[in-house]
Amino acid sequence: YTGRFAPSPTGSLHLGSLLAAVGSFLDARSRGGRWLVRMEDLDRARVVPGSADEILRTLEAFGLLWDGEVEYQSRRTHLYAEALTALRAAGHTFECRCSRRELSVPGEPRPAGGSPYPGTCREAHRQPGNTATRFRIDETETVVFDDRFQGPIALAMGNLGDVIVRRRDGVFAYQLAVVVDDALQAITDVVRGADLLESTGWQIALQRALCLPTPRYAHLPLLLEQSGDKLSKSRRSAAL
Repeated sequence: YTGRFAPSPTGSLHLGSLLAAVGSFLDARSRGGRWLVRMEDLDRARVVPGSADEILRTLEAFGLLWDGEVEYQSRRTHLYAEALTALRAAGHTFECRCSRRELSVPGEPRPAGGSPYPGTCREAHRQPGNTATRFRIDETETVVFDDRFQGPIALAMGNLGDVIVRRRDGVFAYQLAVVVDDALQAITDVVRGADLLESTGWQIALQRALCLPTPRYAHLPLLLEQSGDKLSKSRRSAAL
């Protein structure tokens, strides 16, 4: 068993983050497994200086002691580039020039991690200028897996759409990076919040396209505010 906790150093931990960390830590320790910490710091514009160290000190203060060295995604971009090259070579990607404004549809529901992309650039030839790279999903596929906490899950990929794996500014997207990291660190079990349940469909599809193993998933119930919104790094969610 190898588990992991992967916070984004965009500020201090809040109670919702601690719940995910404790759940992941206890699951690993109860099974005699290893527990790793990985900083998801690819989006450098959102990183708050000093917050990564503050997060580590907070984990230590709560007795959540990790195994091995802390990994930082910003130091592993060459690995994501290799994965993207492999996806391109296999025909699993296409370049997208659509702006967020062009894709915005008032009142349209959006899945976790992105919008239901309508396939505008799927068959278009690449145009000059900056583009994002999208992973071409199989619209007929349903990703099925057993979540250890949520039970049997079936995600229709056609409802999720083609997910961005490299942003227009050249930054590798979370969905690609997390798949590469979990495989390279030999993660067997992912314990995290239920807000990431839907994006597991993209991650399993990417794992299959890259011939990578799929870990077991366990999505914890979320801590909610009185309004019913997720407790998060918002103005009302105090840091630990």
